[in-house]
Amino acid sequence: MKKNIIAGLDLGTTKVCAVISEIQDDKIKILGFGVAVSEGMHRGLVNNISKTSEAIKTAVSIAENRAGVAIKQVNVGVAGEHITSLRHRNYVTITNEDHEITKEDLQRLENDVRTIRIPGDKQILHIIPEEFFVDDQGQIDNPIGMTGSRLEATNHIVLASAAAMQNIKKAVERAGLQVNQYILQPIASSASVLEESEKDLGTLLIDIGGGTTDIAIIHHKAIKHSKVFGVAGNQVTNDIRETLGVIDTEAEKLKKEYGFALVSSIIEDKEIIIRTGGARANVKIPTSVLTQIISYRMRELFTLIDNAVKSEGLKSKIRSGVVLTGGGSLLRGVTDLAEEVFGLPARLGVPLEQSTGVLSEIEKPEFATVVGLLKGVPGVKATSTTIKFQSTNKKKRKNPFKAVWNGINQFFKDL
Repeated sequence: MKKNIIAGLDLGTTKVCAVISEIQDDKIKILGFGVAVSEGMHRGLVNNISKTSEAIKTAVSIAENRAGVAIKQVNVGVAGEHITSLRHRNYVTITNEDHEITKEDLQRLENDVRTIRIPGDKQILHIIPEEFFVDDQGQIDNPIGMTGSRLEATNHIVLASAAAMQNIKKAVERAGLQVNQYILQPIASSASVLEESEKDLGTLLIDIGGGTTDIAIIHHKAIKHSKVFGVAGNQVTNDIRETLGVIDTEAEKLKKEYGFALVSSIIEDKEIIIRTGGARANVKIPTSVLTQIISYRMRELFTLIDNAVKSEGLKSKIRSGVVLTGGGSLLRGVTDLAEEVFGLPARLGVPLEQSTGVLSEIEKPEFATVVGLLKGVPGVKATSTTIKFQSTNKKKRKNPFKAVWNGINQFFKDL
């Protein structure tokens, strides 16, 4: 039996996640997923190819074992402070006899964009049309078949560090896979968690990961702006560690179990036992003290984003509000803080419209990116790979991942 398979790979600072899906009647059905601890990534950049490759192998092997299929290609999420974006408007002349716009004209338009001058250490990651113009008519999302003499487009162009992309490619290939498509993570997340009305009215998507926070502004169903910030969940954990004098694991535990993003969101200001370790005795602090540490950094992050949005002149485009996703969005009170800083309604974003089959475990904000990777970039169709079904009853696929699988189960229990 053959299946049309698309796989996504999210290379995060804290975890590597792989998801395998099958395309059935143009719908995505998730077959399996795997998660591995990430030790070779930092703020979206590969800083150890071997460790990253091993994490990819582990996550993919678990996903393959659950899905019952082996994959060869993956859509890979890309983030990091090396990502930049710009807007560019260009045009081509329609010269065929009927002056009817064809797919070839759109390709000429894209090829023309690729001739623009960019820094030598950068490469084009995405060219996403925001809006087409045919002669004097604008607000066109699909000009094919229309008649005119001049086709123009306003494009959202995403640039990435060529060296960073090469390191990702090496890590994936050392894991025995090929990259099918690179996809900017906030674009993937927007495909996963936003409703069509939100894409149309205008939404600010904020994806808070471990090492970076990625944003995208979508208006009239087109990407208007994207940016990556180097402030994220790990910085919050580090603030707790430095302020309270605890180790990383204790700081992370305090953040997840007792932390709030806003003091006013605390229902009861209970005392928390802080396990300092060493010669120091354990101490007790109110929840409000921990929350003040967390809130300071989260407010700084949201203020940075708000200022960036204002500087681009796009605040007025955000009519629907703010959608928060990623592991960092799980902080209690984070939507309250977002509403206070941005002055807009805010909600949590979880992957939408999941097919039956696997897995309620990934219908959480921290898996928004990897689910969105299965859908590809708007205007750029992700290809599927036809492969043969492989039974997981084979002896060689039973035992090697038992210990790893137990670890993954524990991972989800700890979330």
